[in-house]
Amino acid sequence: MQNSICTYENKNVKIKICGLFREDDAVAINAALPDFTGFVFYPKSPRAVDFETAKKIKKNLNPKILTVGIFVNEKIENVLKLFKAKIIDIAQLHGLEDKNYIKILKDKSDLKIIKAVKAGSTILLPDNADYFLFDTPDKKLHGGTGKTFDWSLIPNINKPVFLAGGLNHTNIEYAIKTVKPFAIDISSGVETNGRKDFDKILEITKLVRGIKYE
Repeated sequence: MQNSICTYENKNVKIKICGLFREDDAVAINAALPDFTGFVFYPKSPRAVDFETAKKIKKNLNPKILTVGIFVNEKIENVLKLFKAKIIDIAQLHGLEDKNYIKILKDKSDLKIIKAVKAGSTILLPDNADYFLFDTPDKKLHGGTGKTFDWSLIPNINKPVFLAGGLNHTNIEYAIKTVKPFAIDISSGVETNGRKDFDKILEITKLVRGIKYE
């Protein structure tokens, strides 16, 4: 097995289940208790939610679970509105948001920032992001493709890394032991027919929590 790709020291990988869009999704998330869960505020996504839907789901979530808002070139005031309403704890940025955009968010709030990057991208990583998320390098898409990618494209950075892209129960252990990310990010890998699957969510969280870094 190759050496770890990520250099940020971590003992146990954290779990993010992304793309909640039905009120019933909160039941499975509460049972599994991942570290993070996500709402997609990008209208072109099949998992997109609006303010009111996210508010209803958030109300039913265990408060121990940190909620992440996923955005693509969103107006800063809209991101802040969700934070001030206590619907999101973290903003995950998938567009052309730069260091200045992140600075404005941080100056006006206590939001933590995940900057999503297509693996292999040559863009300059904003050093004021708190985390980076690496996903499949498809330039045509702002969201995930549901496919894995060449993990050697992830640069060595001393910041927490979220690994996304085609992760499911068949490859999650190999992904974690190879990349050693701070957290894994799963969406379609815990779905059946486009909806979150209670059994798959419980299965993947149990599996991940049994994996310990050496």
